[in-house]
Amino acid sequence: MVGKLIHYAADAVLISAVLAGIRRSSGLTFKTDSIESKEFRSVIESFLNIGEKTIDFGTSILSTTSFFERRP
Repeated sequence: MVGKLIHYAADAVLISAVLAGIRRSSGLTFKTDSIESKEFRSVIESFLNIGEKTIDFGTSILSTTSFFERRP
């Protein structure tokens, strides 16, 4: 039971990170303004922010290794 919960949480973080990557690379973003419920809108915005933070964390970790380099 706990294993499935961890698996679903990891999947949710990966989906959120993919959406953050799409937003950063193409500029396409989810329209949260169209959600009428303030509570649900807040949950979706938090979900999307987790992806942003995951991308930022991964980028900061990978930039410290010698296997990756920044190119203009």
